[in-house]
Amino acid sequence: MEDYRHILFVKPSSLGDIVHAMPTCAAIRRAYPKARLTWLVKRQWAGFVERIDGVDRVWPVKSTLKGWISQVSPLRAERFDLVVDLQGLFRSAAIGWFSGSPLLVGFANGREGSSWFYSRRVPVPQLEMHAVDRYLLVAKAVGAAESGAPEFRFRIPPTDYEEIDRLLIRSGVTPGTSWVAMNVSARWPTKRWPAASFAEVADRLRQEGYGAVVMIGGPDERAEVAAVIGMMKTAAIDLAGATTVGLLPALLSKASLMITNDSGPMHVAAAVGTPVVALFGPTSAIRTGPYGVGHDVLTGKIPCSPCFSRTCHNTLPLECLNLVSPQQVLAAVRAQRSLRMVPR
Repeated sequence: MEDYRHILFVKPSSLGDIVHAMPTCAAIRRAYPKARLTWLVKRQWAGFVERIDGVDRVWPVKSTLKGWISQVSPLRAERFDLVVDLQGLFRSAAIGWFSGSPLLVGFANGREGSSWFYSRRVPVPQLEMHAVDRYLLVAKAVGAAESGAPEFRFRIPPTDYEEIDRLLIRSGVTPGTSWVAMNVSARWPTKRWPAASFAEVADRLRQEGYGAVVMIGGPDERAEVAAVIGMMKTAAIDLAGATTVGLLPALLSKASLMITNDSGPMHVAAAVGTPVVALFGPTSAIRTGPYGVGHDVLTGKIPCSPCFSRTCHNTLPLECLNLVSPQQVLAAVRAQRSLRMVPR
């Protein structure tokens, strides 16, 4: 068996994709426990990757072309003996090639001609498989076969939990009580369930004694959160922009449940074991749904879904999402409550 000592893991973005890559990282780490594993990631996600167990070094890059090119010489000096490219794009494959590693592994069907750079190409037997399982094909190709269920392993410092507790207490959430996380935004407009529907569900949850409804999101998602809160009849807690991405694992591990659009935080919640009720429209739950058991995905079944498009071309705009009613979401939440509504 090959024995790699210096591994470069290339998965720069986005948040959900980084979460999907965690079991591959864990498998490689387990197969080569003495190796030094470096994860190359876009700077905005570096704080999150710092919390992934098994990563020895986080290598942040700026998103610009100049930022990538500036890393060629320092990466080459590291003398990696294995580079794993899970991004599968021209830029990620080129940086792996320029690193000078004798072995560069990636997908045979990588986009933008990326597969031309690889010295070992990993075939993907079918498109309809989850990203987590697809990435694990690469782990297997470098001698890191998965044993047992895929692992999402974090190393969350105690200070993260302390900071989240302080934030929740300041917001009016008593430690030890149940609360529901709600993520009402998504990068694609076509992934967003209507604000009025989120507001109706949030009000019902408050009325039915589910505890506080905590809105999460990044600084650029404050408007979507404000729109939902503005439609509510009850009070919600607005944490949009209040935490860094690195604090998401600690925050979502405290939630009893998460209701969300298809988004990066959805995958973080699933990874820390928090049950998810997810709204899917243009994307495929088979490929990128919340991974593992105990989650519910709701979608309107129409012929054009999933279309994987950021622009809706249907006669009835966003019909795939609008067909999902607040009552359906509430039913899924109630079913989850019967399984587990105990705070951690």
